[in-house]
Amino acid sequence: MEAEGLDWLLVPLHQLVSWGAAGAMVFGGVVPYIPQYRDIRRAQNAEGFSTYVCLVLLVANILRILFWFGRHFESPLLWQSIVMILTMLLMLKLCTEVRVTNELNVKRRFFAASRWCSCGPVVTPSRRPTSC
Repeated sequence: MEAEGLDWLLVPLHQLVSWGAAGAMVFGGVVPYIPQYRDIRRAQNAEGFSTYVCLVLLVANILRILFWFGRHFESPLLWQSIVMILTMLLMLKLCTEVRVTNELNVKRRFFAASRWCSCGPVVTPSRRPTSC
């Protein structure tokens, strides 16, 4: 008799735990990338992050989605793959932007530095040579 009296509490509690577990499964794989994304954005340096990890995770999640079309599995795993693909694409976008920006800055500094020697400006058509 007591079990029937607690059904009003146990059924919603079971539903809540089930939704919480599904949410943890979907977004649990993304959580470690949040601090990494913030660090790369703050420091504007993607040297410690391997884009090969993104490649492997993209391929694995795309294959999981393709497998889902052949044999359906739990929907939280499908959503996990979709969220992970979006996360990896965001990480790749950030890394490429940061690396391109850093390479352009290095090229600009190299170009600016190549116009000057240790003793003064280098000879250009509009300037007279300097003596070193």
